[in-house]
Amino acid sequence: MRKRTIFMISIIMLILININLSATEMKAGRIFGAITDKDTKASMAGVNVLIPMLEKGTLTDAKGHFILENIPVGSYTVHFQFIGYKPVSKTDVIVKSNRSTALNAELKISPIVIEGISVKNEEYFSETQEQPTSVINFSYEEIRRAPGSGGDVSRIMMGLPCVAKINDQSNNLVVRGGSPVENAFFIDNIEIPNINHFPTQGSSGGPIGLLNVDFIQDVTFHSGGFSAIYGDRLSSVMAMTFREGNPTEFDGQLDLNFGGFGGIMEGPLFKKKVKYLISARRSYIDFLVDTFELGTDIAPVYGDLQGKLVYEINLKHKITALAICGDDHSSSTQESAAENQMQYFGNQDTYENTFGLNWRMLWKKGGYSNTSFSYTASKFIQENYEAGTEELLVENNSLEQSFKLRNVNYFRLHEKYSFEFGIEAKHLIDAYDNFYAEYVDAFGDTVAALVLYDDIASLKAGIFVNYISTPMRNLSTTLGIRADYFSYNENINISPRFSCSYQLADKTKLNGSTGIFYQNLPSILLAQNEENKNLKDTKAIHYILGLEHLLTKDTKFTLEVYQKDYSNFPLDPTQPDLFLIDELYYRYGYFSHHGQLTDNGEAQTRGIEVMLQKKLAEDYYGLMSGTYFRSQYKDSDENWQERVYDNRFIFSVEGGYKPNYKWEFSLRWIYAGGVPYTPFDTVASQQMNIGILDENRINDERYPDYHSLNIRFDRRFHFNRSNLVLYISVWNVYNQKNVATYY
Repeated sequence: MRKRTIFMISIIMLILININLSATEMKAGRIFGAITDKDTKASMAGVNVLIPMLEKGTLTDAKGHFILENIPVGSYTVHFQFIGYKPVSKTDVIVKSNRSTALNAELKISPIVIEGISVKNEEYFSETQEQPTSVINFSYEEIRRAPGSGGDVSRIMMGLPCVAKINDQSNNLVVRGGSPVENAFFIDNIEIPNINHFPTQGSSGGPIGLLNVDFIQDVTFHSGGFSAIYGDRLSSVMAMTFREGNPTEFDGQLDLNFGGFGGIMEGPLFKKKVKYLISARRSYIDFLVDTFELGTDIAPVYGDLQGKLVYEINLKHKITALAICGDDHSSSTQESAAENQMQYFGNQDTYENTFGLNWRMLWKKGGYSNTSFSYTASKFIQENYEAGTEELLVENNSLEQSFKLRNVNYFRLHEKYSFEFGIEAKHLIDAYDNFYAEYVDAFGDTVAALVLYDDIASLKAGIFVNYISTPMRNLSTTLGIRADYFSYNENINISPRFSCSYQLADKTKLNGSTGIFYQNLPSILLAQNEENKNLKDTKAIHYILGLEHLLTKDTKFTLEVYQKDYSNFPLDPTQPDLFLIDELYYRYGYFSHHGQLTDNGEAQTRGIEVMLQKKLAEDYYGLMSGTYFRSQYKDSDENWQERVYDNRFIFSVEGGYKPNYKWEFSLRWIYAGGVPYTPFDTVASQQMNIGILDENRINDERYPDYHSLNIRFDRRFHFNRSNLVLYISVWNVYNQKNVATYY
């Protein structure tokens, strides 16, 4: 019955719709935006804005703004050129009937001209001088159309070679042998703790994306070696920019997609001094279950509300307000648990909210500041019962709040030298009223019940600085350092970091980076024992070396080798051979570690990644990647064991073809090695009537290799007063029976 239910829901959800509503009658639209200096954020007047396909262009005004009117509906590449700056091209610019398409660009000042080297070839790829390694950028359209993503920004990253492939049940980002705990997310300089519905407490993962993809202007994903402006994370940083609302007129949009049913409104307010962008969505799976009587009462319900307000006081000062809210509800009965062969049943309610303000101020000469203040609250309410006995297993009532201040400043002393510096402060208020029943652990040992009733207030503070220079005509470097303090354990950590990029030839670069990274343990884990205050913060050292070569102006080849050395990981002395931080894989949370933990856990990851990326300059685009890596931890006998996220190898290919502005065809195929697992001790399992792992064979076996093909077909319709995007998305086309877990 469960398989039939999922199949019927999938069929119903094949046809997904996006409708844009507008006001006048014309099958043409407009492109508007602003051009700024990438380093100083100052407005740039007189920039050439060109659409070569139409032989049409314009210049930016004194405020750096531009508008291109009466652009026929279609997909375009827009070029931005200014003397003394590297030219930039934006692909996948979609013009819709009677709609305004926002398009902003940042131009970077050209270094001293190198004889025989042409910088114009790099215009299709976003270059980050401060982060030359392990970084990739995606535009809104690249995120929206990706097959198998369901409009979920996290699932876009699943096709990258740096992200382990576990199964399709979760959005967990496991980057270069790390864990779902080790990722950070920022939107417009405001940190978001988790960007998923039904978030896993203490982690950054979850099953369904929270963010509305139509809000996203672009995404920059750092998979290692990131600069000192980011702290308290060991593996990755995802920095996103939300677009601004239409500054001249009202626009509306209705959506029916995997994320739910909802709409977007945008436009100007207060005599066009303020731009607003707001959306609301709700899931509809429960409606389908009730309407079609699918024979189950298990239907998650979730919704979200997101908004952005922008007030540009003048050319030097801009205020941005951001709100992201989500609520999630799931319930199951003992009867439905038995019918679907579930071990547990109960209720789960989660509420997550982030509100923030960001003030961008331009300095008089060559600099800017971004200062944000935000409030985040995550509330977890959960009751789980054992399906056979109805015994209460977990009662979770947690409220985790934080007030955050973040200030980032940039100052360009010279075209060859610049500084980046700032501070961070977080006030954390955590309240726990939780109960974890006595249970039998993975090895058959009884773990006593735990009552966690505690209120914790703590402070995190950080300070950082980067010195960015071009000491030689073909060499750029970034030297940074940050210091972090956590009042709960009174730890002070110093993190030096360094990266460089050397231009070997016209189209070839050699890049490298290294650094030390620290991260505090999740509050839900620290709070379980007073002695955990003595634990050190987890630590990782990154070593990355990469080669980058432009095959054509829109096609880039990248090769990187890396190593990450971990230390100070927590271990539970009662289970010394299991890597505690990977417990999320077994239990989807951290439960019942009321004994004193140790901090002598070690791990390591090393690998090689190859990637070929082609931007949509003409009719087709694509990304092909492969990786081979090893992810291990050291057990109590000082032997290296495989971690549960160790695929060993991953190969993926995705791309698409756009024959015209109406049709688009795309696909994604991923093949990954099976991850390790510990087989059951069948004799002990039969005796205790519960799955007991064989502690002499930890992670000795592997699941079958994972592979899956997703395809997608898009058709655009342009009417006089509206636009319609109809797409069919088919996941796992050849019905591969991938194994998520054995039980």
